[in-house]
Parts: sequence; structure tokens; C-alpha cells
Amino acid sequence: MRALKKIVKEGFFDTFIVWRDEFRNIFSDAGVVIFFVVAPLFYPLLYAFMYDEEVAKEVKMVVVDNDKSSKSREFRRLCDASRDVFVAGECANMAEAKEMLRRKEAYGIMVIPKDFHKDIVRGEKCFVQLYADMSSLLYYKAFLLALTEVSLEMGADIQAAKISSATEREQDVTVAPIEYENVTFFNPKSGFASFLIPGVLMLIIQQMLLLGVGLLSGGARDRNAYRNLFPIQRHYSGTLRIVFGKTLCYMMIFLVLAVYLAWFIPKIFRLPQMGDGLSIFLFMLPYLLACCFFAMTVTAFVKDRESPFVLFVFTSIILLFVSGISWPSSAIPWYWKSFSYLFPSTFGIQGFVKLNTMGALLSDLKLEFLGLWIQAGVYFVLACLVYRWQIKCSWNKK
Repeated sequence: MRALKKIVKEGFFDTFIVWRDEFRNIFSDAGVVIFFVVAPLFYPLLYAFMYDEEVAKEVKMVVVDNDKSSKSREFRRLCDASRDVFVAGECANMAEAKEMLRRKEAYGIMVIPKDFHKDIVRGEKCFVQLYADMSSLLYYKAFLLALTEVSLEMGADIQAAKISSATEREQDVTVAPIEYENVTFFNPKSGFASFLIPGVLMLIIQQMLLLGVGLLSGGARDRNAYRNLFPIQRHYSGTLRIVFGKTLCYMMIFLVLAVYLAWFIPKIFRLPQMGDGLSIFLFMLPYLLACCFFAMTVTAFVKDRESPFVLFVFTSIILLFVSGISWPSSAIPWYWKSFSYLFPSTFGIQGFVKLNTMGALLSDLKLEFLGLWIQAGVYFVLACLVYRWQIKCSWNKK
């Protein structure tokens, strides 16, 4: 019994030594501090400020008015009055309008046909053509919404004018026989930031852990004469004490950052925030563990201090795409979807968006929650194997 107590005591002491040394290594390395502290604090602010407008407003458009009638001028004026479109000018012909698009002085062209007013008077259909710069879908969305709303509004006025002898109620029923209300669930502003930023916040946690732990591992190999992940000392001779000590260190730092990313950033920028605090914390726990063990596992591929930048930096965009946040999961090929399940960010992004943006309960996230715990378990075993292999290598070299 006394021997068992001694082993447990030594294990706790060695774990504390590993934890203390890892803290010392983190805060004595400016590069690691950037990835563990500075970048997680300022990256979300940068992204959120960039998309703070949420939607594209006052997008420049030019008009080619071939009719030059009162109705065509009214149509143009109503488009210019909308919040989405700004009429930057009028062109004499399409060639002049295309030149303005080429010079980026406008991003859309509205062409009003010659017989626009006559067709309205005759009670015939008339068409307004829209040409949009499709290098940005947000421009096209702004133009389409503005022109659609103006067309419906003018159409209703024209239809009501034809039955001027009817009562106001009869006019309303004729113009709009079916009333509808557009309700945007989970994104009241229909904004870009409200749907993208929550996913980016979760990806930041994983990528910063990958780069920070990778930089620590590369630096340890550079400092160590045998190019091992840790010094050859008695405290580093046990696999579990190394893994637990390092994980405890990373978790203490990133639990604080997770509160900042999951609560303060949405609060500051007025992003949808419907999640229960306890549910989000319980969900973040396996996500952080999975990210820590995953980062420790891939240190097997880190041979020097520069390796993390080559191995991990380029993966951020790929992981955002395959996570199902920027493109629907149902439209992602099965092989890319299977590949995405190797990374904690996929389950983390999908689960956090459902919890915080859509107001789901933790019981609604069985796939994501269970997936993160499975990843945490698998990567814990792999991390132990990686460090066990390093221990054997270090003692053989010694």
C-alpha cells in the first residue's frame, strides 16, 4: 500500500513538473505566445470587424434608360431609394456601362427597354434586364432584392390604379390576394457575419492549438541534442504524466480563451446568441480535449520549428469548407465528408452553430457530442503512443 502511495505521489509530482515546464516554455517563447494568446484574442476581432456590416449596402449600379419616360425614371428612383442599391449614374449605351464595370466604378447594369412605359399602359408585360458582376455573389443578391421589391411595388400600384373605382379593401385583395411574411430564423439580419463568424471562432481554437503545440515541439527538438520532443529527465519517463501534464497546461489556457470566443465575441458584435451557457461549456470540454490530443498526435510529423507552418497553415481554408458551414454538408461529396470527420473542427463547428446560433439543446447534438468524445479518446491513445515512442527513442539514444 505504501509503495502504491509512493508511485501515485511521484506520478502527481512528475505531472506537475511537466505542467510547470510546459507553462514556462509557452510564456518564454514569443512565437508560441502569439498563437496561444495574441492571435486568439485579436483574430476574432479582425474577422468580426471585417464583416460587421453583415450585408452589402448601397452597391453601385449604372442605368441604361432606353425609354426615358416618367415610369422609367420612377423605377430608377425607387431602386436608388432602396438600402441595397446606389445608382451611380446613367450611361448612353451598353458599351459605356460595360466600361464602367471594367473600371469597377459600378458592379451592376440595369437596362430599361425602349417601350417600358407603353407596355405598362397597354397592360402588357415589360422586362427590365439586370447585368451583375458575379465576382461577388453579395452584389448580385443586393441587386436582385432591390429590383424584385421595386418591381412588386410598382406592379401593385399599377394594378390598383386600374381598379380605382373599387374600395380600398377590394384593391388590397386584388393586388395581394395572399399575404405573406418573411421570417428569417437564426439570422435576423440575413447577414454574412452571423452565419460565418461562429464557425470561424471554433476553427481558430483548433488551428491555434495545432500551430502553438507544433511550434513548442519543433522548438524542443531544436534545443534537444537528441532532437526529442522533451528533455531526457526522470520526470519525463512516463507516458501518461507527460500527456496529462501538457494537456492540463493547454486546457487551462484555452478554457479561458473559449469563454472569450464563445461568449464575449458574439456579445460584442451582436451575433445570434441563443445557447445555454452550461450546455456550451459541456460541449466545449470534449472539443478542447480532442483538439489538444489531436495537436499532440500530429507532433510526430514536426521535425523542426518551421514544420508547423508548412504542415498546418494551409489547412484552415480547407477545413472551413469541408466543415459544412460555408457550403451545405448535403452538397459535399461523401469522400470529403468522411475526410472532415478526422478533424475536431468539423463536429465542433456544427455543434457550436446549433447550440449558440440555433438554440439547440445538448441532447439534440448526439452525433457531434459523441463524435468529439470518440475523437478525444482516439487521439488520446495516439498521443500516448507518439510520446511512448519518443521515450523509447530517447532512452535508446542515451
